[in-house]
Amino acid sequence: RMQYIQRWGLMRNTRQENLKEHSFDVAVIAHSLALIHNHILKQDPVDPFLTMGEALYHDVTEIITGDMPTPIKYKNDELKHAYKEVEAQAAENILSLLPEQIEGEYRNLLLPDLSDEKRVLVHRLVKAADRLSAFLKCLMEEKASNDEFHSAKETIEKSIHDLHCEEAEYYLTHFVPPYGMTLDEISR
Repeated sequence: RMQYIQRWGLMRNTRQENLKEHSFDVAVIAHSLALIHNHILKQDPVDPFLTMGEALYHDVTEIITGDMPTPIKYKNDELKHAYKEVEAQAAENILSLLPEQIEGEYRNLLLPDLSDEKRVLVHRLVKAADRLSAFLKCLMEEKASNDEFHSAKETIEKSIHDLHCEEAEYYLTHFVPPYGMTLDEISR
């Protein structure tokens, strides 16, 4: 059902993006962030495949809840908390549909144990990847002469910096510039 959930519903898009595409993008970025963490920043290793898996499923509850626009979802603490409860209930609903032999594996991805330090790190990298994906969407819309995404891009870029995530900062500096390159420039 993920391909039916359109993102950025309140904005004019030059190209629509669905939840399935977004989830793939976040998974690829999260995997990169984990590799940056392990091999470039040389921090205590994090599992890049667990990070990619959590990222792939990070918005799966939206097949039940739909895509709530970010300005509404985070308008105040009460709404934010209420939406997290709705997401948790949706995750439980999805998990209840699975065979019990594998339900635990999916629970680990949909409702990670955030009392574990390593899982907190994975979750933080997924959150950064989610924001980086949104930032890249804004960049692509601006490149297509859609000024409607300019303010969103600035807000999202600030929110990335506010995470104080070295991996995300490295990604912004070293991975984002090629996104604006043409095929000819990439092929050289």
